[in-house]
Amino acid sequence: MLELISADISMSGMLISYFICTVTSLLLGAVIAMVHMYRNQYSKNFILTLVILPAIIQAVIMLVNGNLGTGVAVMGAFSLVRFRSVPGNSREIASIFLAMATGLATGIGYIAVAVMVVISVGIVMMLLVTIRFGENKGSLKDLKITIPEDLDYEGLYDDLLDSFTKSSKLVKVKTINMGSLYELHYQIEFRPDKSEKEFIDEIRCRNGNLSVLCGRIQPDKEEL
Repeated sequence: MLELISADISMSGMLISYFICTVTSLLLGAVIAMVHMYRNQYSKNFILTLVILPAIIQAVIMLVNGNLGTGVAVMGAFSLVRFRSVPGNSREIASIFLAMATGLATGIGYIAVAVMVVISVGIVMMLLVTIRFGENKGSLKDLKITIPEDLDYEGLYDDLLDSFTKSSKLVKVKTINMGSLYELHYQIEFRPDKSEKEFIDEIRCRNGNLSVLCGRIQPDKEEL
């Protein structure tokens, strides 16, 4: 009889502990999702994943509970997920790792540690985004010039680039329109006292009024 009562008390304690850890994981997952949404591009599905991921990891850790065989099986199951997922950029990977670390902490009962980690890392991430830490502070722009295939592009715009830009670099050259045209891709930094419109007009006089595109450099999607 005493054993049954003890088992009931132990089961009730486990359920209460699981409930507290799960609620904490979901709340911290929501905080992580809000941090990720701060001045960032995202999809709805990814945000929902960030919310529930800590609770999933926490449940797995509580189920394993020191069982080596179960732990190996879980590790194998999680490794299969990698081959069914699309690689993300650096910030997405960081948010996923933060969600996983939160789930690990709540799963082993370190709720206070999980809260501190989410708050501290979240504040740092939002601060770095706010102050634009690591962003290129220069006025670099992408310049794409279309020229006919019979036009020698080597040195064709060197004088204009020297006159209108502080720096310029030919990044790549590719053929378009079934090989009848070339597209020259430059990265340039304009001189502050020069007119962008005048620069483009000068280019059009040399490329037969074909397409010229000048705009801000789009950030690369780094994949890890």
